[in-house]
Amino acid sequence: MRILLDYRPALRQRTGVGEYAHELARAVLATVPAAGEPLLDLVLFSASWKDRLQSGVLPGAALVDRRLPNQMLNFAWHRLGWPPVETLAPGPFAVAHAFHPLLIPARRAAQVVTIADLDFLDHPERTDREIRRDYPALAAAHAKKADHVIVISEATARETRERLGVPPDRLTVCTPGAPAWPRREREPGDDDGCVLFLGTLDARKNLGVLLDAYERLLARGGKVPSLVLAGKPTGDSQAIAARTATGVLAGHVEMPGYVDDVTRQALYRRALIFVMPSHTEGFGMPVLEAMTVGVPVVVADRGALVEVAPAGVGRAFDPAAADQLAAILSELLTHSQTRDRMREAGWRQAARFSWRTSAERLRGAWQQAAARKAARG
Repeated sequence: MRILLDYRPALRQRTGVGEYAHELARAVLATVPAAGEPLLDLVLFSASWKDRLQSGVLPGAALVDRRLPNQMLNFAWHRLGWPPVETLAPGPFAVAHAFHPLLIPARRAAQVVTIADLDFLDHPERTDREIRRDYPALAAAHAKKADHVIVISEATARETRERLGVPPDRLTVCTPGAPAWPRREREPGDDDGCVLFLGTLDARKNLGVLLDAYERLLARGGKVPSLVLAGKPTGDSQAIAARTATGVLAGHVEMPGYVDDVTRQALYRRALIFVMPSHTEGFGMPVLEAMTVGVPVVVADRGALVEVAPAGVGRAFDPAAADQLAAILSELLTHSQTRDRMREAGWRQAARFSWRTSAERLRGAWQQAAARKAARG
């Protein structure tokens, strides 16, 4: 069974979708097929004018790397439904799988799409130009046409059923898995600790409310750990950087930019608290990473965040309420015993999320997609 995976989101500086695509593909390659399951031949597809897909990126997978302008290919695929992927990658394929909500055109392959969240339907202004142009207009039709739809949380599954009309038998939930990182047995000292956010620095992450809450902590006086905002810069991050350079925030906020795996782990090991204040999240992989290491998590009560870190594991707040967030941060920074309880609960919760389980579900979804395509002719 030959599967084509659109690996472009993971080509460089992997953020949420890219990390998800890479780790899920890695888990599929490491999973032994169950009795009666077909053997898989995984092909990673990439297209870029300047960035090349490196050999050995995922041992066991074949690579197809085309020197094409990515935006041009997306326009042709999304708006024209052309060219079929078999003209760019030597087929045939049983399945062509996109790690976004829009189909990869194919002559004979079953078509699978991935939906992380549907925030682009209600707030296209929080997305980039290409997503604003195509996703709100096309996602519903593509999801209905797809032979199968992969979603990354139960929250996204509910939205996809209710808002896009995709029936349950064509939906499979494949959550991210916890990373294979060792636990942090001890917290950092007061001089080394920080309050951490990690993620792309864009409008959807709602970092303004985190800065508002942190300003309130500083205004109360006393020792307050540094705030670290780590992640890939965007146009939205310029205003954040300007704000943190002046006034009460000056000298208290670190913005290291995009961080590699080693630096990312080091930041989690330094963190006293991890905060994800997003307006919405389809999952929130950094929350799972933080819990895996042993960092107490504070999340906005939106999207799938309270599914990943439910009551009793994380602390939730209204993403419009800076005072509420400030009160939670103040309490946790003051009471180390509360942080200890949250750390233990976070470890137990993180153990529930497995890449292997999701890889097995994905294999089943591909088989269902191929069978549906064959039945349709």
